[in-house]
Amino acid sequence: MIEQYHDDDDFELNELPDDELVEQMYDDLYNGLRDEVVEGTEILLGRGWSANRVLDDALVGGMAIVGIDFRDGILFVPEVLMAANAMKGGMEVLRPLLAQSDSETIGKIVIGTVKGDIHDIGKNLVAMMMEGAGFEVIDIGINIPVESYLAALEEHKPDILGMSALLTTTMPYMKVVIDTLVEKGIRDDVIVMVGGAPLNEEFGKAIGADAYCRDAGVAVDMAKALIAQRRAA
Repeated sequence: MIEQYHDDDDFELNELPDDELVEQMYDDLYNGLRDEVVEGTEILLGRGWSANRVLDDALVGGMAIVGIDFRDGILFVPEVLMAANAMKGGMEVLRPLLAQSDSETIGKIVIGTVKGDIHDIGKNLVAMMMEGAGFEVIDIGINIPVESYLAALEEHKPDILGMSALLTTTMPYMKVVIDTLVEKGIRDDVIVMVGGAPLNEEFGKAIGADAYCRDAGVAVDMAKALIAQRRAA
């Protein structure tokens, strides 16, 4: 780590060789420095790096460190949100270029908070961490009825459907969505992941979800594992 560079008033990111610049971007992501991450992204592109290489080596690599420390209790939600916001700054630069290159992502996830529930901090954190790990994320918002989930699945054809709830009164609606997928014969077309403070693994199994995730770090690891299993099968 070389965060001490920012203590030098004469320091310029573009003075660093590529490997040190990437390390600096890891630090800047970790510290939630959005402007510096955007600048580093633009410098690497200007040096001829592909958008996909910048995404994988600099942004996803840096967010992996954030994810590990969040999982291990070293970082907490406010710090991770700052890091994710910095990551999104870099992604805003890369997204048009990635679209042009038809670059493949790890997978695609549709995520939303269930009907009757307007809480979104946990959902937003999972969405940001998923994007930081290289997933394409379609966030359909809060208070989402089953019809909207079905429409999003039809439109986006995701690998994963993620549902969030913070209230004990709204968490049963997850089963409504899953039962509807079963009724329409499309349950096996998508991996269903659920999360939220009142949930637990037993609840996830009881409603027929593929996975319950206690936090955003676990969600990313679980999503990668489930997609790998499905593709291997």
